[in-house]
Amino acid sequence: MTTILYQDDYILAVHKPNNILVHHSVMANNQLDEKSLVQLLVDELGKKYYPIHRLDRKTSGIILFAKQKEFVKAFQDLFIANQIQKTYYGLVRGFIPEKGSIDSPVKSRDANVHKEALTHYKRLETFEIPIQVGPYEMSRYSLVELNPKTGRLHQLRIHMNKISHPLIGDPKYGDRFHNRMFEDQFQNEALFLHAKTLSFAHPYTNQKHILETDFSENWKRVLQQLKNLQV
Repeated sequence: MTTILYQDDYILAVHKPNNILVHHSVMANNQLDEKSLVQLLVDELGKKYYPIHRLDRKTSGIILFAKQKEFVKAFQDLFIANQIQKTYYGLVRGFIPEKGSIDSPVKSRDANVHKEALTHYKRLETFEIPIQVGPYEMSRYSLVELNPKTGRLHQLRIHMNKISHPLIGDPKYGDRFHNRMFEDQFQNEALFLHAKTLSFAHPYTNQKHILETDFSENWKRVLQQLKNLQV
């Protein structure tokens, strides 16, 4: 059953689990036999809702849907104008600096075009555990808060890799040796990237909203295992 986080006359905010498509597209035409989040909402609520923004298939967290197609543009305009603040959490390889910014262009869906992209990050917690990966007897990880100021495809995944702190569980931009260790030791194959909060002024009601969704049980389990192994 899909978790509904908030709704009013205009929008529905839901929790998207890891490894579920928001909607089917040309890029995902090999997965037409899988139900998208749009289809799951139709099945559960009996009507179609319209996604206002995107989350990668492998990213979990909060996503907004419009209740009518004509409501989509007003909310999309907020995203375009950077008036919706997005906060993500990620688990990355290594001890990331306490805070910083990554200002580096990212390829758009048209692979020949690079667009400006900016991400701010803040380290929240570190873990050092006695499990060897490669030549190192100890493995280090950081829980990080990520605030993208642009909305490029795979921006956070690319930016974390750019500064040599790739997200755990990222099959495209990540570290396959650490990903494999998390599969073997923690039975985890999920990408550790979670869209935790959205804050914005509602374009129809002018009310300010801070919408939030909790980590999945998988996140909670693995973070607790890392804490238990901490040296």
